[in-house]
Amino acid sequence: MKIIITGKNIEVTEGLRERVTKKINKLDKFFTKETEAHVTLSVQKARQIVEVTIPFNGIVLRAEESNDDMYNSIDKTVDLLERQIRKNRTRLERRLHEQYFSFENAKFAEDVPEEKEFKIVRSKRFAVKPMDVEEAVLQMNLLGHEFFMFFNADTKQVNVVYKRKDGNYGLIEPEF
Repeated sequence: MKIIITGKNIEVTEGLRERVTKKINKLDKFFTKETEAHVTLSVQKARQIVEVTIPFNGIVLRAEESNDDMYNSIDKTVDLLERQIRKNRTRLERRLHEQYFSFENAKFAEDVPEEKEFKIVRSKRFAVKPMDVEEAVLQMNLLGHEFFMFFNADTKQVNVVYKRKDGNYGLIEPEF
């Protein structure tokens, strides 16, 4: 696996680079050599944040962890990724036909019950009216939701705004 490490508001020292490489290489058993892992280390006030994104075959595996210690954040982020993989291993294998992903040589440290099927417990329909991003964020906050889907009047596409863990907002736009 190829590992790309970047730093925001932090200098990526050789020690941090070695720790990230060592921990991410634990996931090598699941991916091919061509798969890229994008690791971003950042510091915001006293929070040490690690984000890992692994895009492969149209799927994006992502985990983020913040802590007061960068090394703990690295460890916890990789543990989250491994847990996500274990939890969804059958679906991933079936979907990817082992082109990018393989459980052949994988041994799991702990038994995590695998999710057998996704269960949709509620379906909802609503009229989507054109609005700008600011109005969508306002509407989301008025409803008390964590996300809100809307028709973006500027781009003429369906978008989603969501509240991030850091208190800011995110926007999801489709890419074709």
